[in-house]
Order: sequence, then C-alpha cells, then structure tokens
Amino acid sequence: MIEVRQAADRGHANHGWLNSHHTFSFAGYHDPRQMGFSALRVINDDTVAAGAGFDTHSHRDMEILSYVLEGALAHKDSMGSGSVIHPGDVQLMSAGRGVSHSEFNGSKTDPSHFLQIWIMPKFTGVKPNYQEKFFSPEEKRGQLRLIASQDGRDGSLTIVQDTEIFAGLLDGEERIVKSLAPGRRGYLHVARGSLTFNDVALAAGDGVKIADETELTLEGGNQAEVLFFDLP
Repeated sequence: MIEVRQAADRGHANHGWLNSHHTFSFAGYHDPRQMGFSALRVINDDTVAAGAGFDTHSHRDMEILSYVLEGALAHKDSMGSGSVIHPGDVQLMSAGRGVSHSEFNGSKTDPSHFLQIWIMPKFTGVKPNYQEKFFSPEEKRGQLRLIASQDGRDGSLTIVQDTEIFAGLLDGEERIVKSLAPGRRGYLHVARGSLTFNDVALAAGDGVKIADETELTLEGGNQAEVLFFDLP
C-alpha cells in the first residue's frame, strides 16, 4: 500500500504569529480519517513569525521532536533544559509523566520554520527527558541518516517507541533505496523540494503512508529534504 497525503489536503491554521499545516488532526483541525499513522500522531509544518512563539504549556506521555528547516528556535522547559536550535539540529523531548516548555523565535527579522512531530510512546509515565543533536548536511546527503531510534544506535537520539526516524537530502542523480521489514509500516514526509518515490511524484508538504512494501526507492530529487519513519 502506498497512499499519498497531498500537501494541499492538510489542515491549515494561520494565527498571524503562527502559520501551521497539519498532516494529521490537531487542535481545531479534525479529520477522523487522519488521526495519525501507527505510532506517528502529529506532523505540523510550522512557521513562527519573528519575535513570536509558543508560551509555556504542558505535555505528558508523548515523544515530541522538533526538526528545524530555517531560522532558529529557543527552547526552555521545566527540567531546566534551555537552548537555541538551528537548521540541522534535532530536538527530542520525552514528556513522560509531565513537562512544561516554551518555544520562541528570538529573531527580530526572520521567521522560524520547523517541523513539530509527535510520536506516541511505547511506555507511559516515564521520567521526562530532553535531548538534542546536530546532524550535518554531509551525513544526510544522498542517504537516509538515522536521527532517532529506540536504542540510540549510530549516534541517534533515543526515543521511547519501537520507531526509527531518518532524515535525507536528495538532489540530481542521487538515489536512495530503503528496505522495510515485513510487518513494518512506513511514512515519508517531504519537508521541502521534490522527488519521486516508487515512481510517484511528490512535492514539499506531501506525505506517503506505506504498508506491505519491502523496497522503497527515492530518486529524481530537486533540492529535496525528507523524513522517513519506520513504524511498528
């Protein structure tokens, strides 16, 4: 099964300070057919205006990953973590039994563009945790670089779910072939640019639900940046 979720079909909310596109149901956007896919619950494509951000709010029992595409985002939380993340940085907050945090764009001129991703955890009530790491363009060029996994292998962030998250850059004649084990599901999100996935043309904001497929081919990229989720 390859089911395309086109960018134009996503939910959309423009609050002035925040312009957000929702791949799956979120906040005021509700579609019973789009409540997530396997453990993947949220992909929000967020652009935060200069000098704006999310005030302190709380989460629990959710793995929340931020992937910055442009600009910068300042993070503070009730665990005492605080930093500013930039393109290439990946931030993972395991909310566990409860954590409060804020996200703010400190620039006076430039918007901050990032993906907010929620993964439902395998276990609830765990101790909250914060991680972040920079993954260079060279690590992602022409390949899928593991950025989060249950066991934290290959220098990836450690996520409380049997899920692997990869990031890749694809352009020109670069070609990526990814295998998917029997019984596993996948989700591909095009963060920007365009490419062909198993002969299906995709553009920025498009996504693909994948099941009962064993070999996945990404090629024909035009400044493409993608995230791939290997899901239970």
